Amino acid sequence: MTEDLSPAERYQASRLRAVELATALAPFRDLYEFDLDPYQIEACEALEAGKGVLVAAPTGSGKTIVGEFAVHLALEQGRKCFYTTPIKALSNQKYADLVKRYGPDKVGLLTGDNSVNGDAPVVVMTTEVLRNMLYAGSQALRGLGYVVMDEVHYLSDRFRGAVWEEVIIHLPDSVTLVSLSATVSNAEEFGDWLDTVRGDTEVIVSEHRPVPLWQHVLAGRRMYDLFEEESDHGGRGTARREVNPDLIRLARMENQRTYNPRERRRGKMVREADRERERRQRTRIWTPARPEVIDRLDAEGLLPAITFIFSRAGCEAAVQQCLHAGLRLNDEAGRRLVREIVEERTAALPGEDLHVLGYYEWLEGLERGIAAHHAGMLPTFKEVVEELFVRGLVKAVFATETLALGINMPARSVVLEKLVKWNGEQHADITPGEYTQLTGRAGRRGIDVEGHAVVLWQRGMDPGALAGLAGTRTYPLRSSFRPSYNMAVNLVHQYRRHRSRELLETSFAQFQADRSVVGISRQVQRNEEGLAGYREGMTCHLGDFEEYARLRRDLKDRETELAKRGATQRRAEAAASLEKLKPGDIIHVPTGKFAGLALVLDPGLPAGRANGHGRRGLEYHDGPRPLVLTAERQVKRLASIDFPVPVQPLERMRVPKSFNARSPQSRRDLASALRTKAGHIVPERHRKGRSAAADDREIARLRAELRAHPCHGCDEREDHARWAERHHRLQRDTKQLERRIEGRTNTIARTFDRIVALLTELDYLRGDEVTEHGRRLARLYGELDLLASECLREGVWEGLNPAELAACVSALVYEARQADDAAAPKLPSGPARAALGEMVRIWGRLDALEEEFKINQAEGVGQREPDLGFAWAVHMWASGRSLDEVLGEAEMPAGDFVRWCKQVIDVLGQIEAAAPRDGSSVAKSARRAMDAVLRGVVAYSSVG
Repeated sequence: MTEDLSPAERYQASRLRAVELATALAPFRDLYEFDLDPYQIEACEALEAGKGVLVAAPTGSGKTIVGEFAVHLALEQGRKCFYTTPIKALSNQKYADLVKRYGPDKVGLLTGDNSVNGDAPVVVMTTEVLRNMLYAGSQALRGLGYVVMDEVHYLSDRFRGAVWEEVIIHLPDSVTLVSLSATVSNAEEFGDWLDTVRGDTEVIVSEHRPVPLWQHVLAGRRMYDLFEEESDHGGRGTARREVNPDLIRLARMENQRTYNPRERRRGKMVREADRERERRQRTRIWTPARPEVIDRLDAEGLLPAITFIFSRAGCEAAVQQCLHAGLRLNDEAGRRLVREIVEERTAALPGEDLHVLGYYEWLEGLERGIAAHHAGMLPTFKEVVEELFVRGLVKAVFATETLALGINMPARSVVLEKLVKWNGEQHADITPGEYTQLTGRAGRRGIDVEGHAVVLWQRGMDPGALAGLAGTRTYPLRSSFRPSYNMAVNLVHQYRRHRSRELLETSFAQFQADRSVVGISRQVQRNEEGLAGYREGMTCHLGDFEEYARLRRDLKDRETELAKRGATQRRAEAAASLEKLKPGDIIHVPTGKFAGLALVLDPGLPAGRANGHGRRGLEYHDGPRPLVLTAERQVKRLASIDFPVPVQPLERMRVPKSFNARSPQSRRDLASALRTKAGHIVPERHRKGRSAAADDREIARLRAELRAHPCHGCDEREDHARWAERHHRLQRDTKQLERRIEGRTNTIARTFDRIVALLTELDYLRGDEVTEHGRRLARLYGELDLLASECLREGVWEGLNPAELAACVSALVYEARQADDAAAPKLPSGPARAALGEMVRIWGRLDALEEEFKINQAEGVGQREPDLGFAWAVHMWASGRSLDEVLGEAEMPAGDFVRWCKQVIDVLGQIEAAAPRDGSSVAKSARRAMDAVLRGVVAYSSVG
């Protein structure tokens, strides 16, 4: 082709090649067996030009290559590069990749569990580690040239997202930032903010999937394409795609009324032929069983596959179902290789713990090529599953959605059992962003020609809604940044108060809030135009109708106020009646989900009330919460909302000492005795007293003024009143919008001011000075940082042995996956129990202070109540008890137990660093507690 060029053109082409070969990108490209995509080249060129980059691209499209180029540049320039990830497993994986390329001397790893070669020029770490380095002014930051923030869209995470913004804001200006994100719909907005706080930042967005994705629905024995014609192969292009009409017919057929033999149609029985046709149609539609699905995918060459099941128990059950069905996806050679790898990777696990960890059942599944993957598994087990899957030795994985977050486990196919998941509060439809993230795992670059996303048919499925999920890109990045107590003292220490305030105003949260004000202002203008029209509509020729409407509203407000007072009085009477309850009382729960007959097991009173009933060390602010057994065999802790009226015992019965609320048999027996004892008793109905409104002078006065007003006699009074009500509502909405405009400017800084005021009240800060207490708080990171600091300050943990201290620290980190309303948690006795009670007392004081200073936990700021649910388990473990015994008592999966233990160890390390050195035993006890917890399966963690 060069022969067709003129001498001048050939000379120009050779000059361009020479320039390209002189760049750092040319030798970097040679490290890969495939050519880089255009967006990767564009991002790398921007990096080499000295710009920061934000790369937003689909999962599995290779955006980490841009991060690896930053590593390459740093080593070439003799500078450092920190590669940050959101989760430890991803850090371990990236560390292994970089060690393979550059050798162990040049690469380090820093996570909460591992510290390997931390002074290396390239260090992989979790984002929290870098945040802590920045606040501590670590020497490791010297010579830092590049920071890669992988999965930067994590800053939307409401629990941990603030850490990403802290790092971005506080990194030195000399550091070039490489931000790698999943495809988000507001990448340009995020890029604008990065440009503001970090300087020149190039935004590179790629919506191209390197491996095309095909969407399917599996119903019965047939696999349907979701779209009639996928001209853009599942991408998010502008090509119009129609939903497969076969699927629409299938949904319509299922929704048709099924045959009922007692039903008549036009006076005659439905004909036999109609019934037979309907039966045949319905038999074509069913949700295939899990083994059927895997068998079908295997037959069509669509393995390996990841099936997403939004339940840990569901994942484990799926593996067992496949094993019982006799599925075998590996040949004999594969089985032997799996066993060799597993035995090598788990050699360090204590032999006596293998049975309780479910090792042998897990190994059987792996040998057959089938495994589960979820957060409740032992980290070692998860890592082995990941390795075997990548090597093609595990071909079917049943996973929760956590697998979609960053771990490099691409598959040929992804299966979604349902499009609904539990979000911690309720069952909710998955969002288009979640659907994109999950199905993004389908299609392995360089291996598969195409990827496949398969959704299982479920009763009531709407193909149109599924198509909307698959074809919509609405995954906006929303800041979750909120100041914390630890952040406040660290900022004031480094920058003083005024400069700290300015820094917080540069956060992405404030950036988004300020931008949203523009739209709100436009709405206010439109509302004011509407108000003028409503005023015209309510004009009355007899008098001032606005004044008349105000009288009507005042009357309504007064009636509502009196009704609320009556309700408050009834609640007080109900609370008083609850305080008189005793264990063994049989009551009738008047309303709520658990209305009906119930037996009181525990009155749920605050400490010291009702002859000592209740849980020591715990305080309640919303009245008694009795623990009851319902006639339907449920053990539930009720709240005041379940008792709008006073309750009286109907009868009494003895609660056996052997009763165990967690035993279904025990509940069944006692509920049966309850129904026998009091099932025939009809509770007395509560009689309402005379309404307070009937004797209220203010109501009488307003009614008299209303009748005397000129507009009261208007023939069009009710028409005017409707316009007046619309005017009032729109005026109220407009004022709310105006308040939102005021509230959205400087919101982060105002929250910071309130936190600083509270810390000043507690003597952590004095103006721009950080006190000794404040310096202690600066070393404590976590949700309950201030509570931990107050416990150190008041000497709550002095004199505790290592196991007792570990139990107390667990309350700072542990959060039950679901609210445990079955029974009070079991607590260690002696000093640990007293210390836990004292911790809850201190939290109550801090909670009252936060309310006084208007620090709102609902907005993600403040201290949640400590959770005592893990204290007994970690106390047993730190006391040297066996894993079998501890897990049996804790009723907790091994993976959860290990994860919570590691978090306890992390906070114990912080407490050791922060505890007073003179005359205090806490630091020494914390060190010994770390050693006591870090043993057995907790101590074993692999790197890479």
